[in-house]
Amino acid sequence: MMMSVNHMLPLQSSGDDSLACSFATSYAGVVAFLAVVSEGSFAKAGDRLGIGRSAVSRNVQKLEAQLDARLFVRTTRSTSLTREGELFFENCHPGVERIVQALGDMRELRNGPPRGHLCISSTTGFGRKVVAPLLKGFHAMYPDITIDFVLKDSPADFTSDRVDVAFRDGKMEDSQVVAKQIIPMQMLVCASRAYVSAHGLPRTVDDLEGHRCINFRMASGRVAEWEFKIGGLGRKLAPKALNTFNDADLVLQSVLEGQGLAQLAAYQVSGLLREGRLQACLAQHAPDDRGHYACYLSRKHLPARIRVFIDYMTEQIRALDLQCPTHVPLALLSTSLR
Repeated sequence: MMMSVNHMLPLQSSGDDSLACSFATSYAGVVAFLAVVSEGSFAKAGDRLGIGRSAVSRNVQKLEAQLDARLFVRTTRSTSLTREGELFFENCHPGVERIVQALGDMRELRNGPPRGHLCISSTTGFGRKVVAPLLKGFHAMYPDITIDFVLKDSPADFTSDRVDVAFRDGKMEDSQVVAKQIIPMQMLVCASRAYVSAHGLPRTVDDLEGHRCINFRMASGRVAEWEFKIGGLGRKLAPKALNTFNDADLVLQSVLEGQGLAQLAAYQVSGLLREGRLQACLAQHAPDDRGHYACYLSRKHLPARIRVFIDYMTEQIRALDLQCPTHVPLALLSTSLR
């Protein structure tokens, strides 16, 4: 707030009005001004700030001199804002709200159960299948925390969208963002039993050219490339597609209907693999794990509401066992169900 206020105050170029002096005067004056507005009188403002009424009056007068404007109408019985005072308060108010929120966050770290509002962003598929079903349990444990949950495949803007936590597929390359891996992100090429019976499964990546494939279109408009690792080197390709969808659930549904192969995240298909409704192939060329992450702005002291949300989701998501079954080697998944 002090910075925004000083931006409005013209700084004199003369040597007797230094930048440091202007900052100190503005800060003391604005604090006194806000206290008077809040308490309704100079005397009560002095009590609130722990200084005398005369000190409050001097600080406000110095501020008025800097602004070249009268902020209060003062009588023996009342104190009210002038039109200029009302305008100045309106300009200060957003900064005041941020300071109040900051103080509330700090108190929240020490006192009482977590409370407040959270804005949560997630990729559509992961948010719908994994995060959203867990919100009921979170609210049962933390009833004083409200949530605005947004499904969005494009990267979250923590500043303009005021996002507190974003679930991302793959780590965000941003030094200002903390990315905590929740679970690995395995990518598996899968097909239904019906498709395997009719067309078989590819044994090599090049064999995909002879198969029907289902592609996913990302929020950017580009078709997501399938990723593989061959001979220790990464390889990407976008196979010719029978269908292309911009929704991960529609891609999965198309695969379940036997329309083709798709490369899908393990969280989508782990249960279906266990049930035998899907089969996986090309596991020997599975790409490196990209990870599913919970991301949030770097802060030395996280508000309790954010901390408990991340801890709860981490524990609950890991307990879901969304990875490919470990008791069946991936390389055998394509043949074990035949």
